[in-house]
Amino acid sequence: MNWQEVCEHPSLQDLPFKIELDENGKIILSPAKVYHSFFQGEIAFLLHSLLKDGKTLTECAIKTSKGTKVADVAWASMDVWAIIKTQTEASIAPEICVEIISDSNTQQEMVEKRQLYFEAGAKEVWMCDEQGDMSFYNTQDQLIHSELVSGFPLKIDV
Repeated sequence: MNWQEVCEHPSLQDLPFKIELDENGKIILSPAKVYHSFFQGEIAFLLHSLLKDGKTLTECAIKTSKGTKVADVAWASMDVWAIIKTQTEASIAPEICVEIISDSNTQQEMVEKRQLYFEAGAKEVWMCDEQGDMSFYNTQDQLIHSELVSGFPLKIDV
């Protein structure tokens, strides 16, 4: 199955799960808890407030070498937005991709997602854990804070 087929399949329209595809086209379902929605909304709001020259996205489907992955939150410059805005899945990753870590996510899964987003063109990948603690990465290493968004908090308070 490809991402276009997933988007058009009637029985997949109203599932209460995040849907992704693996490299073989198999569907991966991840249930979302309330705290996940809260962090997603707060991070999207902060990105929208702090970065004016671009677009803030939620549930951004990104084509990777291992299937379609969906960043919980993303931010794309106007240049990247011009390329991806009409695509079913982004052919290149937005500059910032954010994952909100659930208790079902493994550390290896998050490392792999980070690598896939970088391979697809992301400049930074952020992780938000279940307590709201943020971690920031560029292609080389973990960062103390975001280099692209000065002033982004290290913790999202509940």
